[in-house]
Amino acid sequence: MEGDELRRLVQETNYVTWRRQAGWEPLVMTRAEGSTFWDSQGRSYLDFSSQLMATNLGHGNPRVIEAIVEQARHLPYAAPGFTTEARGRLSEALGGVLPAGLRRYFFSTSGTEANEAALKIARLVTGRHKVVARYRSYHGATAGSISVTGDPRRKAIEPLQQVPGTVFAPDCYCYRCPFGLTYPSCGVACAEYVDYQLNHEPDVAAMILEPVVGTNGVIPPVPEYLPRIREITRDHGVLLIADEVMSAWGRIGEWFAVDRWKVVPDILTTAKGITGAYVPLGLTATTAAVHDTFRDRYFPHGHTYEAHPMTLGPAAVAIEEYRRLGLLEKSRRDGEYLLGRLREIQSRHPSVGEVRGIGLFAAVELVKDPATREPFNTEEDKLAGRPLVADQVAAAMLKEGVFCVSWISHLIVAPPLIVTREELDHGLEVLDRALAVADAKRAPAA
Repeated sequence: MEGDELRRLVQETNYVTWRRQAGWEPLVMTRAEGSTFWDSQGRSYLDFSSQLMATNLGHGNPRVIEAIVEQARHLPYAAPGFTTEARGRLSEALGGVLPAGLRRYFFSTSGTEANEAALKIARLVTGRHKVVARYRSYHGATAGSISVTGDPRRKAIEPLQQVPGTVFAPDCYCYRCPFGLTYPSCGVACAEYVDYQLNHEPDVAAMILEPVVGTNGVIPPVPEYLPRIREITRDHGVLLIADEVMSAWGRIGEWFAVDRWKVVPDILTTAKGITGAYVPLGLTATTAAVHDTFRDRYFPHGHTYEAHPMTLGPAAVAIEEYRRLGLLEKSRRDGEYLLGRLREIQSRHPSVGEVRGIGLFAAVELVKDPATREPFNTEEDKLAGRPLVADQVAAAMLKEGVFCVSWISHLIVAPPLIVTREELDHGLEVLDRALAVADAKRAPAA
């Protein structure tokens, strides 16, 4: 099937996520290798956002691919009530990388499902139903996960798909501090507010957060934030769920983002990079204390593809590849270089309000005016389908052969961890040129 014919067929018959269905004009992606993918016209593109911040190992890793093939030959499926060699190998491998104490695993097929399991477990263990989440968060599309999501994807479906009980807290977002304060004199008010909430909000089972906010801005917290949140939740007997669907697997230069701040949550969820996104696997990891709640009690959760061997076998090999290729250390080194280069670019573009990041996980936030920090676009613009300046910058980059994810008012720079320095430089040069689109959209000086 030729490219145009394939595109028309898919346009006419498929749903596409998180957008109006009209006007979708997708590239036909035909193959990918390393940090590059190709379309049906044979044109190459630098994957500057790892597709959806997922292909951490890059495209086409031969060892992971061979593990998929071998697993398909050996045992392509087993019901979750059985155990398999793949299940045992991955359980052993996870014990060597997860934070100490997280040694009980539930395997699913996505980050959404991993969070769904975490929320259900937390509510069952505590006997409470409320969950503290944060406004600039995304935790998934299913009913429970979208209900603890703060971004506009929740607003688009509430109250039609709403699980009651979410209480939202402010984010650790110093560029737009919800209290109008300045770090460090703020006393990390965003964390202390959670203490205030838990003192006045009854029936809270858990707090769920992304240790480094992902889609909604790539926002690393200040050093004191996560340790203080861990202290507060523990003092109130509230479970802490760390959503590491994006921030794990070397993305910030650690196996898991919580490792950077030496925080161990009660439950950790992850997906995406656990297999390099080659096969769909989600993980919900808990402490033994959480797991022991169900030793003599019915565990009311599961699905047909739980612990699917086709997802588990490649994951154990993917973990070996992160080690063999030294990708955690590389992410730290390249992350410092990336942030330095982004700051140079910022100095040339008045439309860039802030660049921020950690490891190979960075954001470029676009503003009409750096002094007022007014964004070009808002969540309401996104939901209403209005043109977004960030999308226009990303489109200009795509024309030059660089794919970069945009979301409302920022761009996400998160290339595969195997990216070369030359590829990084190329992507940044294209970004530098494309930002002229945003510069031109700024209001003229009075």
